[in-house]
Amino acid sequence: MTFPSSTAPSRFTPAGFRDLVERALTPPRAGREPSTAGHDTRQHEGPSDFDLNPELSRDFARAADAALAAGRPIKPAAVLVPVIARPELTLLFTLRTNDLPAHAGQIAFPGGKTEPFDADPLATALREAQEEIGLDPSHVEPLGTLDLYLTGTGYRITPVVAFVDPGAPLALDPREVADAFEVPLGFLMDPANHQRHSRIIGGQERHFHAMPFGDRFIWGATAGILRNMHERLFSS
Repeated sequence: MTFPSSTAPSRFTPAGFRDLVERALTPPRAGREPSTAGHDTRQHEGPSDFDLNPELSRDFARAADAALAAGRPIKPAAVLVPVIARPELTLLFTLRTNDLPAHAGQIAFPGGKTEPFDADPLATALREAQEEIGLDPSHVEPLGTLDLYLTGTGYRITPVVAFVDPGAPLALDPREVADAFEVPLGFLMDPANHQRHSRIIGGQERHFHAMPFGDRFIWGATAGILRNMHERLFSS
C-alpha cells in the first residue's frame, strides 16, 4: 500500500507527519500489556482521566486495589487513532449509538478491550476497527503508539496511531456506531481549540478536556488522548 507523499514542510501532510512520528514515537510493540500493571494510579505515569481530577484518583486507587484483590485487575484495551492520509491530514472518529451500555452517544476512536486471543494492542485496535467500522487492516499502516491512557472506568488504553488509506471503504456496525466522520488534524492539534469543561457525573464534579468541532463535542478520554498526541508530536 502506497500513501501520498509531499515535499511540503507542513506537519499536517503525510510526509511531515510521518517524520514527526518517526522521531517521537516507537513502533507498536509486539506482546500484550500486562493486565495487572498500573492498577494503582500512583503507578501510572501517563495521561489519565485524573489529570484534571486529582482528588478522584484516591477513590479510584482504593477501588482498583479492591478489584485486583477480587481477581478483577485493570483491563487492557486499545484504540486505533486513524490518520486519514489525505494531502491535508484528518482524523477519523466514530459516534457511538445511544443504546450502548457504556459511553452511549459519545465520540470515540475505534477500539475496545483486549480479548484473550489478541496477540498485542495493535491486534486489538485492528480487530475492533474492522468490527466497528469495517476497516480492513490492509488499508492501515501502523506508525507508533502514544502513552498509555488510564480511564476512570478501569481501562488502560494503548492508542495506536496509523495512516489509513483515504479510499478505504467503511461499513459501520449499526449496533455500535451511529456515524463516522473526519476532523482536520490541524484543528485538533491547535491549542486554541483545546478547552476544559466540567459536569456532575456520579454526584461529583468532574473536569475534562474537550475539543468541540461544529456540532461535534469531542471530550473525555478521546480528548485526553488527543492532548497527549499534541504533547508528544506538536508541542515543540
